Amino acid sequence: MIEWEKLLWFTSYIIVSAGLSAFGAHKVKVLYTYWKHRKNRPQPLREYAELPSVTIQLPIFNEADVLEQLVTSISALDYPKDRLQIQFLDDSTDDTAQACEQFAKELRQQGFDVEYRHRTNRQGFKAGALDAGMATVKGEFICIFDADFQPAPDYLKQTIHYFTDPQVGIVQARWGHNNLHFSLLTRLQGILLDGHLMMEQTSRSRQGEFCNFNGTAGLWRRRVIDEAGGWKHDTLTEDLDLSYRAQLLGWRFIYLNDVVVPAELPPDMDGFKSQQHRWTKGSIQVCKKVLGRVWRSDEPFMKKVEATAHLTSNFANLLTLCTLVLLYPVDFLPVNSWQKAVFIDLPVFLFATVAVIAFYLTAQGAQTRWGWLKTIPYIPLFMGLGIGMSINNGRAVIEALLGQESDFVRTPKYGVNSKAQASKKSFHYKAGKSLCLWIEVALVGYFAHLFWLAIEREQWGSLPFLALFLFGFLFVSLGSLLKRFSMTILAPGTPPATGPAQEEEAEVVVA
Repeated sequence: MIEWEKLLWFTSYIIVSAGLSAFGAHKVKVLYTYWKHRKNRPQPLREYAELPSVTIQLPIFNEADVLEQLVTSISALDYPKDRLQIQFLDDSTDDTAQACEQFAKELRQQGFDVEYRHRTNRQGFKAGALDAGMATVKGEFICIFDADFQPAPDYLKQTIHYFTDPQVGIVQARWGHNNLHFSLLTRLQGILLDGHLMMEQTSRSRQGEFCNFNGTAGLWRRRVIDEAGGWKHDTLTEDLDLSYRAQLLGWRFIYLNDVVVPAELPPDMDGFKSQQHRWTKGSIQVCKKVLGRVWRSDEPFMKKVEATAHLTSNFANLLTLCTLVLLYPVDFLPVNSWQKAVFIDLPVFLFATVAVIAFYLTAQGAQTRWGWLKTIPYIPLFMGLGIGMSINNGRAVIEALLGQESDFVRTPKYGVNSKAQASKKSFHYKAGKSLCLWIEVALVGYFAHLFWLAIEREQWGSLPFLALFLFGFLFVSLGSLLKRFSMTILAPGTPPATGPAQEEEAEVVVA
């Protein structure tokens, strides 16, 4: 390779490394604000002398396996029935619809004010269902639960009193994980998700920065939704979109990290990929939609900077993709030197590695006393998983940038917390056909080759880094391949699920 080509590769590597270091440095900022405010739990101004009316909205789509546990939790809420309305917003295209309507009937017999809405066109998907339900909402406040969430009986009484502050528009509880120990995949997901739920949300809300409603396990002041323009379905993350529009109007967001509502993590790789694709693509769509408005607003400069970091965080997936291209020439051509080690590799190690590890360990330690210690063995694994998802998530970023539209595909819910429960059921999920899987498989071979090459050339310092990439793509691709293999071996000829959101997809069975 001639000198100018070496310089081009090296310059590109510097730019990508600087970008990854910047995203890592943001984790340091979040760590700082979290520790600064960790003991400053928000408190309501007062308690209501008379509890206000609340409408509970339950958006549902083909989720029969978790419907009963949802209804059981909602019926057990410790709140006056004459102050409670329950809306089933059902877009199901399978037998979930009949079960849902039956549950609605049973709740009415128990004295609840229940409305059952069934749409057949799924226009706007979840956002469309929520928006359609607004026409008959009776409550001053609206509480939303996805089908796999199980609120405690005192959930409403723990959250409703924050609205005694007339500036509070949104109150969000933290997600818990029912099936955290179901598999290595769910354990790693929990670690990654807790970084957002425990660290970022707590830090931003207590610092007075822009936060995002997590789509479920939270309450809205009805007036806020109306003033902000209602639920829109021009992005895949309608919750993030509406959150920013509401806060730009001056409404406050309260996040309660000690009010936990357990839910289900995707127990299979294809479900996890589908969820991450939707979240990643939706966040970039919202970034394109509202970031300019944030910077044109009168908000403080540092609040705008944090909003920018928040909304652009998924661009890190593109930087990871660039690393895949640059890794070979930079590590295996004679551009290695002490200058590279000091001015490039060391900052990347500190900000993109050490800071990230400290971030996730702190999130675990904040939940249980020795949580950080128990998480240490998982450090290389969850970092590898993040790398392995870069093809799936990078594709989502590119689709959003190009304006490519796609359906809102609900994450499959199975209602199982252990392998023993899973063995007693047959679950069907239609995973989208994608070239990404075969790219991931090819990258397994590529990084295996680089790993062996590094050993041959005695470049021992490269081995840990290469091992992360190798494990990540092996874990992610193998998870999808085994699903397809188990579908063929365990359940050949299983009838496919139906519905408009599942067209052009290949069936996968969770065994």
